[in-house]
Amino acid sequence: MRLSHTIGLGAALAALMGLASGAQAADPLKTLHLDYAYYNPVSLVLKEKHLVEDAVGPDIKVEWVQSAGSNRALEYLRSRSIDLGSTAGSAALLARANGNPVRIVYVYSKPEWTALVTRADSPIQAVADLKGKRIAATSGTDPGIFLLRALATAGLTSHDVTIVPLQHADGRIALDRGEVDAWSGLDPFMAQAELETHDRLFYRNPDFNTYGVLDVRESFLQAYPEIVAKVVAAYEQGRHWALAHKDELQQILVSEAKLSPTVAARQLERTDLTDPVVGDGPKKSIAGAAEVLKASGIVPADADLDKIEDELLDPDFTKKLAKE
Repeated sequence: MRLSHTIGLGAALAALMGLASGAQAADPLKTLHLDYAYYNPVSLVLKEKHLVEDAVGPDIKVEWVQSAGSNRALEYLRSRSIDLGSTAGSAALLARANGNPVRIVYVYSKPEWTALVTRADSPIQAVADLKGKRIAATSGTDPGIFLLRALATAGLTSHDVTIVPLQHADGRIALDRGEVDAWSGLDPFMAQAELETHDRLFYRNPDFNTYGVLDVRESFLQAYPEIVAKVVAAYEQGRHWALAHKDELQQILVSEAKLSPTVAARQLERTDLTDPVVGDGPKKSIAGAAEVLKASGIVPADADLDKIEDELLDPDFTKKLAKE
């Protein structure tokens, strides 16, 4: 099923395409590689409704690759397996600080997609109770960075716990098998744990969740700014559709991620899709993550994170979309 171009996105695309004027000519693009992810519901809409294919036209083949987490999306971007990918803002910052030249061109959500989780019968009640415990987390992702920020609220660091590096879905399994004491979760797996096995979200902090952002390889952006503009316009169409068709959005998530309707509903109720702008909100959120990354020694103490943030954030593609 394809959607007609509506909601004034032709004008938005025209404005975005203006960014490409004066760009150095590159060989015509034959294949565009994008990711989709269960933690990025808008990407599922784009894939289901063929919005990117419609935006770029029949001369460009669109190939979709699933990202299981920000770390995977960033690995795919570094290896050129994808051209644009779905990550958390904090993960993109960490990647950029470590030499992965990505740029953020769009915000697909403001989620509360991570929290600290333990089993229903666990004695753990607060972050301070994690001292000496084993915690599953995915390095290089928002849940991994969320864990570090949460530990800091109790005066703890990664040296006070054992962090077990597992991909998100595997972390949930390890928790329920008793192989770890806690898990820094990610939706939709966290919603499954909460509703299906009655695991407890014992530490929540929405402000420690950084935004869901669309990253592009810098070299691809320089070579094909007009294609990036078309992808952003397709994302805008998908985001508007998602806001107007919440029941259908839930069904797409159910079908793609093989979730129950109640789990999909729980994920979506804590996913805000209302503001796509790469602006002050994402910037402040990423800056907060930067502080703990430096304090934890994950990025070098002499890293100029202000400069890295400026290089990471590209507001040009969304400033025309504010309050549309």
